[in-house]
Amino acid sequence: MNKGGIYYGKIKEVLICVQDVNSESLEIAKTRYQTGRIAFESGQYSKAIENLEKASALLARNSRLGGEVQIWLVTAYEAAGRTEDAIALCEQLKRHPHLETSKEAKRLHYILKAPRLQRPKEWMTEIPDLGTIADNESKIRFSTNITKPSKQQVRPKPEPIDLSQVNTKDNRFIWLAFIVIGLTVAGLVWYSL
Repeated sequence: MNKGGIYYGKIKEVLICVQDVNSESLEIAKTRYQTGRIAFESGQYSKAIENLEKASALLARNSRLGGEVQIWLVTAYEAAGRTEDAIALCEQLKRHPHLETSKEAKRLHYILKAPRLQRPKEWMTEIPDLGTIADNESKIRFSTNITKPSKQQVRPKPEPIDLSQVNTKDNRFIWLAFIVIGLTVAGLVWYSL
């Protein structure tokens, strides 16, 4: 009985240690996941892929959160131009045990496999990868010349309008509208009494 108690105690210690490691890795995975989503939404696709891959490695792939991270990873792959990786991951996720993840994977797979339409270049706007901006920030120097506005740059006041030269013949409609409104108000007052 004493031996069994010792083994039970050691097993319990190991399970507690594993549980602590799992909760710690779960927190790290959640942090990586949020960082990856933020990077993706700000256009930094390579940084998003890096964080989402690390989060996915820390999570069980068949869990709900693991599937959600992998769905975001599919969209990050596609945004970064890694379509083949996105399609391969979608094909794996179509068999995911979580229903929402498998549905989303099927939907994304359908979109990724759809034929590309040919559009004229004038119709397209290319969205740059904003992740490279941080790399080039040290190379770019902005210089601005702030000068006080001189008297030559100040706009002149507009000249007053001579009302005798204004065409008033087109304003007959306004008088007609006033008469119609007045008759309508008078009629309403008359019927309300």
